Amino acid sequence: MKILPITIEDTQNKLIVQAVGYVMDTIPEIDPDRRRPAVIICPGGGYHRLSPRESEPVAIQMLALGYQVFLLEYSVDDESFYPKQLFQLAHLVRYVRKHAKEFAIDPNKIIVAGFSAGGHLAAHLGTCWHKQLLTTHLGGSPEAWRPNGLLLSYAVLTTGPFTHQHSMEHLLGEHQEWRPLVSPAEQVTANVPPCFIWHTVEDSVVPVENALLFAVALRQKNVPFELHIYPHGPHGLSLATEETKHHEMNRVQPEDASWLALFATWMQTSILKNT
Repeated sequence: MKILPITIEDTQNKLIVQAVGYVMDTIPEIDPDRRRPAVIICPGGGYHRLSPRESEPVAIQMLALGYQVFLLEYSVDDESFYPKQLFQLAHLVRYVRKHAKEFAIDPNKIIVAGFSAGGHLAAHLGTCWHKQLLTTHLGGSPEAWRPNGLLLSYAVLTTGPFTHQHSMEHLLGEHQEWRPLVSPAEQVTANVPPCFIWHTVEDSVVPVENALLFAVALRQKNVPFELHIYPHGPHGLSLATEETKHHEMNRVQPEDASWLALFATWMQTSILKNT
């Protein structure tokens, strides 16, 4: 396996994209032509930090499932307001797809995974990948940065009454009037890729209504999705295991840890079924 630092420079938009790739080697005696799915991870952190509990520990589990993994280190400082993070994610998706052969990836099996505010970023790309904002600034075909699926973990999926206010404040700064434009639940069209969504009823930071409203919007547009609502568990569970336990807050919920196995099954039946 290779751990690859990735830097993408967008001089036109004065933008730098930083990421880390975890790329497994192809083993000729098993399958010399194997092309794996890729998972691009967007950690949470309210758009003011990147949670380490939703970063490398998740990447390692995705590797164990057989996926190539890329961890996006999107901008979260006070000078990095919207749409900088959206451009960074789109650039990374395009980069991974462009280098699919080099990384032994199936270019039609690229999943964007997001946790909390990172889930907002993932869902926002999933709802606006085809829009002029991205084509104007990135150039080329929107198909280059289109996700093939989304994994949304206790994600911020609405900018209305049930949103996470601090995430929107850190994302939009003085432009809070843009909230409807960056609300995934309000921007769903038939162009959104298949989604795997999970949340908990007891989440007091990002209310479960975020997942419910987004799922209803997907249903109305006939977008395939799988939704799991767990009755117990706080916000920020990550893997919900001892591996991602917070040193001050428990963040361990064994019955919720099943989301990873459910996601793997969803990948097999919804994303990989044609391979």
